[in-house]
Formats: sequence, C-alpha cells, structure tokens
Amino acid sequence: MNFNQPQRQSLIGVLVMFTDSFQKIIRGLWPILLVWLFKFNEVNKVYVVLGIVGIIAVIGVFAYLQYRNFTFHIDEENEEFIINKGVLNKTKIAIQLNKIQQVNINQSFIQKIIGVHALDVDTAGSAKKEAVIKAVSEELAQALKARLLKGEQTAAKTVQESEETPVLPEKEPFISISFLSLVKIGLTSNYVRSLALLIAFFGTVYENIQNFTKSNEIEGDQINNYIDESLAMYSATIFIVMLLGLLLVINLGRTIIKYFDFKMAKQGRSLLLSYGLLNTKNTIIRPEKVQLVTTSRNFLQKKMNVLNIKIRQASGNADAHDEKDKSAIEIPGCNERERDEILTLLFREIPQKGVALLPNYRRLIVAVVLYIVLPLTVLFFLDRYTILPIQEYLIFVPLYITFTGILLYFSFRNSRLFVTENFIISQQGAWDIEHQIIEPHKIQAISTSQLFWHKSVNIGSVTLYTAGGNVSFHLGNYTHIKELVNLWLYQVEASDKNWM
Repeated sequence: MNFNQPQRQSLIGVLVMFTDSFQKIIRGLWPILLVWLFKFNEVNKVYVVLGIVGIIAVIGVFAYLQYRNFTFHIDEENEEFIINKGVLNKTKIAIQLNKIQQVNINQSFIQKIIGVHALDVDTAGSAKKEAVIKAVSEELAQALKARLLKGEQTAAKTVQESEETPVLPEKEPFISISFLSLVKIGLTSNYVRSLALLIAFFGTVYENIQNFTKSNEIEGDQINNYIDESLAMYSATIFIVMLLGLLLVINLGRTIIKYFDFKMAKQGRSLLLSYGLLNTKNTIIRPEKVQLVTTSRNFLQKKMNVLNIKIRQASGNADAHDEKDKSAIEIPGCNERERDEILTLLFREIPQKGVALLPNYRRLIVAVVLYIVLPLTVLFFLDRYTILPIQEYLIFVPLYITFTGILLYFSFRNSRLFVTENFIISQQGAWDIEHQIIEPHKIQAISTSQLFWHKSVNIGSVTLYTAGGNVSFHLGNYTHIKELVNLWLYQVEASDKNWM
C-alpha cells in the first residue's frame, strides 16, 4: 500500500469516536445519573429527553469532525510518520521512523462489532502513546505496521543472520495460558486494588446521594436511619464474607475478560502476544528492548504452580510509576516451565541467584516505627486530647499490631539483592514475593545514599535506573554496595551489547 499521501480512517470509525466520547461523558457523570434514578418520577421527562438528544447530537457532530480532521501518512523524504488531528485546536504529530519502538494492533468490543482495528504507535521518548489510529481495516493496519517497523525488522534480520544457529519463525503458539490458570490467578491476586475500587465506588455513591438529598431539602437523617437499620440486619461476619466474595468475583471476572485466550508465539527471537475477550490486544516483545522483568507469586499461587510475569520495555518516563505499570506487558498464570522458557528467550539463559546482599536489622526497626509506633501514637493522642469517638476502635489495636508486625517481618526477611556477572535480581515483598531482574549493561544511572547517622554502622542504599524502571535496595552494607557499584559501572562501560 502507498502511505505517501494523507489518508483518513474508515468512515465507520465515526461510530468508534462517538462511543469513545459518549463513554467518557458517562464515566464523568455517572454519580449524578445514579442519583437522578432515585428521583426519576419527579423529573420533567421532556427536559430529560431533550437533554439526552442534545448531548447525543453534539457528540455525533464532534465525532464526525474528529474523523474529517484526522489524517496520517509517511513522509519518505524526511523518514517521518505524520498525523494531523484536532477539532478546535489542530495538532500535527511527526514521529521519526527510526524512533518507533512499538506498533500494536488492538481491537475493542465496539471495533470487533463494526470490523475495524486500532493501531498504537509508541516510542521511547514518552510514557504515553504518541499516536493512536482508532479505525482502520485489518489489511491496512498490518501493512502500516510492517512499514513503520521496516527498519527494525531489517536490523533484526541482520542480527539473526549473524547468529550461528538462527531461530526460525513459528506460526503456532509455543505457550498458551489455559483458562484454569487464569481462574487460579484471578482468585489469588489483586485483593488490595479491588478493595480500593469497592471503597471508592460506594463512597462516591454515598457522598453524591448525601449531597443530592441536602440540595433537595430531604432529611439526611432519614437516609442514615434507613441505612443503619438495614445494616443492623446483618452481622459483621456476613458482611466480611460477602465483601470477600465480591472481591473474588471482581478479580476473577477482570482477569478472564482481560487475558482470555492468552497466546505467545515466536518470531525469530521476538515474542508475539495476543489476548483479550472483549478487547483484543496484539503486541510484540523484543529481548534487546526489555529493560526490567518482574516475576511474582504468593503462597497460594506457589501451591497452584502459577505466577505472574511483568515485562517493561524502554519508557520515556521511568519515574512515573502509574504510567510505567500501565505500559508493562503482563503474562498471567504461567507455570514454572513456561516461566523458564520465556526467561530463556529474553535472556538466552535462566537468571540464577548469586551472592546475596542482606539488609541491616535497622531497616526493620525503622519500618516498625513508621507503620506501628507512629500511627498508634497519633491514635492515642487523638483519644486523649480530642472529642473524637476513638475509644470504641481501640479494641482493634492488638489486631493491627499483630497483622502489621507480621507483614513487616516477612517483608524484611524477603528483602534481598542477588548479584551475578550477568544479572541483578531484587527480591522483595511480604505476601506477593517479587523478583525484579535486570542486566547490568542496561543500567542508565546509579545513585547511592547514606544518612550521616548511618556512617558509623556502615549502611546505605542504592538505586539502579533503567529505561523501563528503577530497582532500589535500602540499608545494606555500604562497603559492599560501593564495590558492586564500581563493578556495574565497569560492566556498563566495557559492554558492547545494545540496550535498545
């Protein structure tokens, strides 16, 4: 196909842009819409219908203008991928072809229905996607992806030809994550995240209902009394069981929907990933671009022989933790054999733990002060000098001390930094034990720190910076840390391996 001339997306893509804008409005206004449902009989139906029709009309016009003003082409002379977009504010994006790190072809539920695909273009210069084409045919998407990655494919071919035993592409998946493995992972992970979502959901609903009742001169005490009477019908045990059940359902459903039919296939030394039930994602992993690999599992997952792998490639903003986690490629539900196959493909060998750097016991003392002593001091201060109803919650103090103390102890005991000639492995975690793996030649910067009161006991901290994230180790033997830093700096300077 010829991409030299500006061209638009598929006309049917107007529907994709319409649904994207519509769902953003629903997400922003859902608390208000939920409250309106309680007062639906008192609302003027004519105004509601006119308002909905007006909003739909505005979104439709906006979606059409987005389609008309969005064009893309390749400037062969300057070797750039050009995108023009915008409705009120026009934007021109120029991406150098040799800077493109990743091109992914995805398909949302709406895109599946209307038969179009989305194309995401990513470089190492930003934590966000530089360009997103939301509605093109599969044929055009594949052709454009091949053209954008032409330079990299040529380089990869050259590297492969220079190897003594070239790896031939494989059409069939060499690893497929089974449905049972997804169920195991869904039932044993992400409890904290799901609990936070539930608290945020119910808190937002309750707050908006309260604001609505106040603005409409409804006695808030009536609502509160009704809630209190309803909750009084259930014991705390039943509530906790229901909450845990809801957490399990949410985790299981989210895992299955997101990672359904997860397949990995080889293409040369690259990994091709495809997964998703409602939203299908296709992406590629190249070993030379992998900066940080994290394997994690807890006690239950260990007994079930499943674990998670997160792979982070070069990112333009390694300090943005949230963006870095969102851009990480996750492989859920691997068993140990599949983990070893993936690590061998990425690193050409299975990383082994070498010499262990242990934290000083003062790290545990600091954690106890920060997470037990300080919070309890504030709690007792509030109970002693304020009129807040703190007394009734003091019965939970022994439980808090026991639970937090166990977590801090296991977090300290599991904290290790393993070092070999080819790998650095950081182990951490209390319940979910993580192993972060990096290769020394991919280190971009190293920082060490030592507080003045730690000099007499010779302890300090070190942070390793890569283009895909950072690895830190705190309060270890400072002399040993400095020796390792000198070794890593020498390896970075002496290595002729590529990190991109």
